[in-house]
Amino acid sequence: MKPVAFFVGALSRTVALSALLALSLTSQAQAQADPLPSWNDGVAKQAIVNFVKDTTTQGSPKFVPPAERIATFDQDGTLWVEQPVYSFVMYALEQVPALVKAKPALAKTAPFSTVLEILKGDRAALAKLTMPDLEKVLAATYTNRSVEQFKTEVTKWIAEAKDPRWKKPYTELTYLPMQELLKYLRANGFKTYIVTGGGQDFVRTYSEKIYGIPPEQVIGTAGALKYSYAKDGRPYLFKEPKLLLNDNDAGKPEGIHLMIGRRPVMAAGNSTGDQQMLEYTKAGGGASLSLLVLHNDAKREFAYGPAQGLPATKVGTFTQALYDEAKKQGWTVISMKDDWKKIFAFD
Repeated sequence: MKPVAFFVGALSRTVALSALLALSLTSQAQAQADPLPSWNDGVAKQAIVNFVKDTTTQGSPKFVPPAERIATFDQDGTLWVEQPVYSFVMYALEQVPALVKAKPALAKTAPFSTVLEILKGDRAALAKLTMPDLEKVLAATYTNRSVEQFKTEVTKWIAEAKDPRWKKPYTELTYLPMQELLKYLRANGFKTYIVTGGGQDFVRTYSEKIYGIPPEQVIGTAGALKYSYAKDGRPYLFKEPKLLLNDNDAGKPEGIHLMIGRRPVMAAGNSTGDQQMLEYTKAGGGASLSLLVLHNDAKREFAYGPAQGLPATKVGTFTQALYDEAKKQGWTVISMKDDWKKIFAFD
């Protein structure tokens, strides 16, 4: 090959490689530029992106100072799967055999006898549990022990327990789009909180590892505590069987004020139990964003409402009245089926 031809060929290959590299870098940059890659382009995603841009851009009429960028999230049904039974309830149910072993008489005492039937596979028995029944089971499994003992028990359970449908740990059933949203908000100066009807101490055992949300930013249903001393003189906190905060419905904004002291500018939920939190968020005036996740994807997750003609449920109820209120108030309803490209990281 002649020298001139050689150099021309080498130059052509260099240009081609440079073009390919530039195209690759451009594609990577575009991918990185999208903070919500698991979301389909649509009204919900655009509402989120516009809100973050408006509230974090200096000079914007909707600018929110960093200290006031508070975002609150319900957990069950909003950040991870809640069907067919809340995970915090499953924990309580699965502790009953140990209670019965310690106190055999409970095996013939309702509601503990009913729970034993459920754990043996009698799904119909689950319908027999009333709210007072469930409260008895929760009180028996969540209290009368130290905070440290409870944390140890929950940590062990959450590491071993698996969801009945996917046969995966509950901690792998977080919604990828919502995980992206949490990270996107924090990258833009927001402080993210979990505000859940589930047990506060229960969620605090894994919130930082799973969501990047430290325990001090978890507000949930909480019982009274008593400061006491062990036989060796070591001080500890004892979980008493007395309700301190029912962090559901109106309890959510009440808990937010008690624990945060600031009104959120963004809130996300998925059921009637979250309505007051969303109302409270919007009532602050100024920029706000209220989100509701609608579970309408039976193939990839579950479909329940009864909003929009979906099947009714006692777990994570999303009524038509709530749906209508969302539209009236300008809240953003997230369609799991239409707005999410992927639901779980393992999809």
